[in-house]
Amino acid sequence: DEEFDELCFEFGLELDEITSEKDIISKEKGDGKAEGASDAILYKIDVPANRYDLLCLEGLVRGLQVFKERINLPRYKKIMPAKGEGQRLIITEETTHVRPHAVAAVLRNITFTKERYDSFIDLQEKLHQNICRKRALVAIGTHDLDTITGPFTFTAKAPSEIKFKPLNQSQEYTASQLMDLYRTDSHLRHYLHLIENKPLYPIIYDSNGVVLSMPPIINGDHTKISLNTRNVFIECTGTDITKAKIVLDILVTMFSEYCEKPFSVEAAEVIYPNGKTHIYPELAYRREKVKPEFINKKIGISESPSNLAKLLTRMCLKSHVTGNGNNIEIEIPPTRADIIHACDIVEDAAIAYGYNNIQMTIPKTYTIANQLPLNKLTELLRLDLAAAGFTEALTFALCSQEDIADKLGMDISATKAVHIANPKTAEFQVARTSLLPGLLKTIAANRKMPLPLKLFEISDIVVKDPSTDVGARNYRHLCAVYYNKSPGFEIIHGLLDRVMQLLEIPPNQENGYMLKATEGSAFFPGRCAEIIAKGQSIGKLGVLHPDVITKFELTMPCSALEINIEPFV
Repeated sequence: DEEFDELCFEFGLELDEITSEKDIISKEKGDGKAEGASDAILYKIDVPANRYDLLCLEGLVRGLQVFKERINLPRYKKIMPAKGEGQRLIITEETTHVRPHAVAAVLRNITFTKERYDSFIDLQEKLHQNICRKRALVAIGTHDLDTITGPFTFTAKAPSEIKFKPLNQSQEYTASQLMDLYRTDSHLRHYLHLIENKPLYPIIYDSNGVVLSMPPIINGDHTKISLNTRNVFIECTGTDITKAKIVLDILVTMFSEYCEKPFSVEAAEVIYPNGKTHIYPELAYRREKVKPEFINKKIGISESPSNLAKLLTRMCLKSHVTGNGNNIEIEIPPTRADIIHACDIVEDAAIAYGYNNIQMTIPKTYTIANQLPLNKLTELLRLDLAAAGFTEALTFALCSQEDIADKLGMDISATKAVHIANPKTAEFQVARTSLLPGLLKTIAANRKMPLPLKLFEISDIVVKDPSTDVGARNYRHLCAVYYNKSPGFEIIHGLLDRVMQLLEIPPNQENGYMLKATEGSAFFPGRCAEIIAKGQSIGKLGVLHPDVITKFELTMPCSALEINIEPFV
């Protein structure tokens, strides 16, 4: 286990845990439910999201074998069937508005076992969740070719006109009935929305009108694959042709290993509505050139060009040195769609070299770090506010709309709050525009503590600002509250004077600070003052309105101060 863990780490993967089905079930549902589950050891391996070629056992083992230099990287071949004998997939005009793209291929004379079959289904599921974006971009269908006859037609029809027996069901349903049937299905209901509201549903037929599948929902039962299947027809339909090609390439390269002629795939012809034809899978190999010094410099090593080529070859990127060692030519196989730029090649060289083997060096440039002035001021103020007897709180930067608007007696539109587009909970709908609600919620959660409660927080608030490049701006605010049987306005006022004393702002009108009576929706009438410093309003202090106090589930009077400290940096 330790050796395997080490190997995974060297290859850029992480062995997450060593477990068994029994362990997993007992962890999730308790020991009672785990009886009879398998004790077989399972490895949970974390694979980077861009490495689609490692998502099944076949690809992972192949990758590790090449990495260990036990095997050479196989060469994937596309076999063109004799003229007129190849499978054809005809796309009709109707698909344009639902799922316009399709690609196809055939795995000939394949031998399945229970393990291979499970892995084949499992890889499709993983690709669906990952690169296919839960089937929104691509949906995969795999069929037993011997149960159907080509050419195949990919079209779109009204739901009422589609009728077939779906996978693992005993009777025929129309497409509309299927939607109702799967609405309660824990697995399939997540995909219904992709076509539910479209006037036409995508559907694939063979030449005798047998339904292969209704992508992206379900395959037909007629063409389902079993352990005895010898020839597999694979179709991928989608809204993104590039992703569909990648998915098809990954599927056929992983499982062509089990064909009679290993690593060979029979091509299929796809005919577009405009009459153009295209042969899939593309299985495109391409060559890139990278200078050895570029790789060495980026990683911080000094390897010879031939060593670098060897390192890259171990990462499934077959490489050799060209032009007197000035260039490394790298062949990128169809399994590595993640190699987009030279940097991806450099990264693989670094993984093969071993991150732990890169010597740590002190950077050649001398720089002296300095604290950001705003953070320095914040740290200094935190110490002195604590010395004044206040306790620091750290509250969430996100809050609910009620917290910053209704509960403070304001309208949400007046707050200029930044809204979260898809909040997971009602507690986190907007970014805070004031620190006060967070502190009041903290007091509400600590009502059992002995009075008085004196809290402060110095953190950022966020407001919309169309003039910035991101459309919002942060301000560093200081907020303090005093909660006791009497409002304690004088204590908060005293704290303000202390802060100003520390900032060396004198209490006068010209170049210092002053208080000016004002009204605030959150404050008691006549008990609220605006703080003017350096010629601008920096915040308010006062006694909170009884309505605000009850809305935050508090029972005692409370006075508060909130100012923007950025003008003092």
